[in-house]
Amino acid sequence: MRLRVFLLPAAMLALVLFVSSYWLPQGTPEGCDSIWRPCLSVHSPTSKPHDERNKRNIIPDEHLVYGDDIIMEECPGQDFQVSRLYLHLTSALGPASDVLLDEYLSSWEELIKFMNALGPLVSFFSHKVQEKITLLRDLSSSPAALNSQEQQQHPNNILLLDPAAYRSVLSMLDTELQAGVVDFHRHTPSGSRTLLRLHRSLLWLQLLLEKLQEGPDAEGRLRTPGELCREAYRQALAPHHPWLLRQAAEVAFGAMPARKVFLDLVCVDSQEEAKPVMWTLITAIRKVHRRTQSALEERGMLELP
Repeated sequence: MRLRVFLLPAAMLALVLFVSSYWLPQGTPEGCDSIWRPCLSVHSPTSKPHDERNKRNIIPDEHLVYGDDIIMEECPGQDFQVSRLYLHLTSALGPASDVLLDEYLSSWEELIKFMNALGPLVSFFSHKVQEKITLLRDLSSSPAALNSQEQQQHPNNILLLDPAAYRSVLSMLDTELQAGVVDFHRHTPSGSRTLLRLHRSLLWLQLLLEKLQEGPDAEGRLRTPGELCREAYRQALAPHHPWLLRQAAEVAFGAMPARKVFLDLVCVDSQEEAKPVMWTLITAIRKVHRRTQSALEERGMLELP
């Protein structure tokens, strides 16, 4: 009987570790007091003097971001900054419906900080996204700038392609297609395939942020972040994951923090106060996602193995 007591939690933990080899974001932030607490010192708005929020005139201009008439100020005491994420997303919008890869990847690096702030079980997933970011950044570097170990991580001569081709989504997709790097029938490493995985995960985060803006149901109850995360996952990522991975993901959703953690991350006190900031951010994510979706769809690359 005692053995069963230990086996059940061990099995659940094994599932979570298994999902981390497939799913979303990680990278361990520095300065964690405990591995069983969120790895960011999240700033609590309630610790501010009551009138500080109205004193924007004393905040240096470089700490303010203006998006659609919404002022996003830098949130002290934490690594993730919603203002920085917004700047990266809007800067990623290139000419002719293109997406600039460097700013796109910088957006993801900021989103990894967001994921890590949600606690250790959620941040287990961010290392896979970091691997994808590293791969795409390697491709945009000259082969001479990479050491031999880094070069060996990229088979099928992909590093022989012109690094300049990896400055934007459209140029990367077209260059890899013309070079025969992309295989539509079996799994081969490519920037295009890597981008597709990030693209699907961005939709998951977009849906999660949208659902967090929902009001209470008919009974006056707000759904928990875990419930919203589960629903977004089932819409965006579950169709592309095997059964065991989907079950492991369900375990992780039970570890999602309370809604207040999300409010603290954008330095607000209430759901209503968060809405204008979050919808401005969601709109920027939608624009980037829509452009990437169109580029992949036009080239028949939405289902790369």
